[in-house]
Parts: sequence; structure tokens; C-alpha cells
Amino acid sequence: MSDVALIQGKGLGAVRGERILYRDVSVSAKAGDLVLLRGANGSGKTTLLRQLAGLSEPQAGTIERRDLHHWIGHTNGLKAYETPRTHLAHWSRVWGSREDISKILAEVGLNRPADVPCRMLSAGQKRRTALARLHLEQRPLWLLDEPFNALDVDGQALLANMIETHRASGGAVITALHGTAPVQASVEVVL
Repeated sequence: MSDVALIQGKGLGAVRGERILYRDVSVSAKAGDLVLLRGANGSGKTTLLRQLAGLSEPQAGTIERRDLHHWIGHTNGLKAYETPRTHLAHWSRVWGSREDISKILAEVGLNRPADVPCRMLSAGQKRRTALARLHLEQRPLWLLDEPFNALDVDGQALLANMIETHRASGGAVITALHGTAPVQASVEVVL
């Protein structure tokens, strides 16, 4: 595996209102890494992930990205009327993916609710739908915000396997976590 960082943030800082969330935080991920972001609620884990994803600018520091990444936020990014199948079909068209959507739905345990509107899915099924986007296009870096939330034991095992497979193929993952998860970190960053 390469020692070149897929992403590197140096001296990062964030302010919310008049409160400093964090300052002088550095984080990087190279092929095979799993970086866990930990901290209390409101410490800035999501803010840091959003900065790394390019969705917001850091108030201090610099970020260098080498390649494309996937972003899965804690709100899943689903529309109430779309189904898991139509959600994946949309992103497949946007990204020009040729992956088999039915196969992906089966892999993430969504065969049965594949055509049910997202507003009627359980929280775990919604999470699986969002995570299924990771299968549509190979991208070396995954940025995941609380990815194990709402998943049952089988769903957590599925996601842990997805993460380990991605790492073994030369990918890297940076994720915010509360509590425990069935994955072993390379590095932990505490905010």
C-alpha cells in the first residue's frame, strides 16, 4: 500500500458562533487506513468531516485531496418519495455507473423493501440505502458520519465487512463514531 495520503488536513480549525469547536487539528488517511473521529456531542466531528469532504471551508488550516471520495452524512440524503431502487438509479445515472442495482440491493439486504418509498422504511433500512451508494462507484476515500447508527447487528456486520474490504483493496475511511463499532481503527482523532 502507498504511503501517500489520499487526503491530508493540517492545522484545521472551526468556530460555531463565538465558540471554538477545535483548533490545530491534523488528520490524514492513506491506503488501508481507518481513521476514527471521536468526541462528545457538539465537539465538531461532523463539521470536520464536512470540511474534509469540501462541503464547508475550515476557518483555519489547509486540506489537500488527491482523489474522489464518497460522503455519507448522518441524515442519509434520501427523499421521502423515492425508493431504494430509484435512489440508487438516480446516483447511478449521475455518476455514470454500470453497476447492477439489483445486485447491490441484495448485497445490502434491501431486496424486500427495494420498491418501498423511503418515508415508509425503518431507520436501519434508510441507512442501508444510503450506504449502498458506496457500491455504485469505486472511490478511494470514504467519509462517513456515524455510519453504524440505526443498523441492527447484521447491518453493523455488513458495514464492517464493507469497510474492511474497501481498506484491503487500497481504500481509506474516515468516520465519526459514538460508542463502539465492530471495526479496528488505524488512528483515532479525539476532538
